[in-house]
Amino acid sequence: MGGGLMHTLAFYMLAGVTLAAATGVVFKRNLVHSAFLLSVTFLGVAGLYMTLEAQFLAAVQALVYSGAVAVLVVIGVMLTQRENMSQSNPPNAMVAAGGFAALTIVGVLVWAILATPWKTGKGAVVSVADIGRRFLTDFAPPFEAIA
Repeated sequence: MGGGLMHTLAFYMLAGVTLAAATGVVFKRNLVHSAFLLSVTFLGVAGLYMTLEAQFLAAVQALVYSGAVAVLVVIGVMLTQRENMSQSNPPNAMVAAGGFAALTIVGVLVWAILATPWKTGKGAVVSVADIGRRFLTDFAPPFEAIA
């Protein structure tokens, strides 16, 4: 993709959907809804990888996280389902402490992002075929050990 207006709009739209779904995961009271929103979050991240021209990472994100992890979470929720699903995520007394901790972490992250001198050069273009070739030649033993 180029760096035009449509590319920028696609990035911001996907970022908005991803953030909204991730927020829904945290604040939904129903665990099944949270699990499905987690899958939407994973797919949104895969879309963000596509806008950043990282097709291999997008494919891995969609297959591994949306396809496997989200399904595993849904199965786990279904197997441990309570009779009264509306109380599956009861209110917690530590909301204020959690909110303070979250705001502190966000503040530190914003400070780190603004204080870091970022390099803006374009990196080398690596195709999915090159990654596959390297996996099956130079990195075959560690790839097989991890698999």
